[in-house]
Amino acid sequence: MIVRARAPLRLGLAGGGTDLSPFCDLYGGCVLNATIDLYAYAHLLETDGAKVRISAPDIGEEFVTEAVSRLEPTGPLALHKAVYNRIVKDYCGGKPLPLSLITHCDAPPGSGLGASSTLAVAMIKAFVEWLRLPLGEYDVARLAYCIERRDLNFSGGRQDQYAATFGGFNFMEFYADDRTIVNPLHVKNWILSEIESSLVLYFTGVSRLSSAIIDEQTRNVQENDTSSIEAMKILKEDAIGMKEAVLKGDFARFAHYIGNSWEAKKRTARGISTPRIERVFDLALGAGAKAGKVSGAGGGGFIMFVVDPARRTDVVQALQRADGEVRNCHFTKGGTEGWRLD
Repeated sequence: MIVRARAPLRLGLAGGGTDLSPFCDLYGGCVLNATIDLYAYAHLLETDGAKVRISAPDIGEEFVTEAVSRLEPTGPLALHKAVYNRIVKDYCGGKPLPLSLITHCDAPPGSGLGASSTLAVAMIKAFVEWLRLPLGEYDVARLAYCIERRDLNFSGGRQDQYAATFGGFNFMEFYADDRTIVNPLHVKNWILSEIESSLVLYFTGVSRLSSAIIDEQTRNVQENDTSSIEAMKILKEDAIGMKEAVLKGDFARFAHYIGNSWEAKKRTARGISTPRIERVFDLALGAGAKAGKVSGAGGGGFIMFVVDPARRTDVVQALQRADGEVRNCHFTKGGTEGWRLD
């Protein structure tokens, strides 16, 4: 038997960073994001042997061992091992699971699209399908969050796991004690089409570790850094305003919040922008882009620009003079899904 699962990556449109503790614990966080047709995939094969084989060919990694109750969650496949550990411990009574787990992702780690969290969701969904676990959307997202943030102590917030699980356009609220509320937005098709036509997604070619930026943002709130906290509050308000702009089809306000959020985001920590990123912004804005922001923590990865669809070609041609790559994408309405091949 083979089980497959996939989960969509996301664009962080507004409020990113306010889902981090301790900010959301103290002030409440708000994020607006949308999933796109780039995916993380997981393939589970039940085996008759006594081995656990984990493979991620897109990053050139493989791990093989005897089937045991716990794998040491270290190395490039630490996330895969941690997911296996949680499933065995919480849902199999500690009984080892001989299996072959293969994963790959349409975007590299450090892309700013939530790739690692999305991969965790896809792997969990594959186990849910295989073992027929009674886990709903909130359960899957929270489990992925706990594996990353608690079992592995990976730095980060909460939006990625919930975006990958629920899919679509979502306005999310984050509070103390890990309380998360996902509000799916029912956006009219013509509005989705206009936003889709207005976005240019550009990969800088630089994959970065977000942990340093996230750790600094966390530290700034802990140390009551007024400038950083005020910038975070602006990001939260931008997410609220962006929700209204999206639902009403107010594209001028949509572009405003993208640009405003980028300026606020740069004040939350160092390293969010770089000379290379600023050069890309100069090229895009000089060719007619209205606004832009880096998706994710910053420092590299993907940048989204808002353009007049009639001037899209001008912006794309300008960006082609830089070292990165323009990518096409479309919004998705569904979240993670799994299926069996008997």
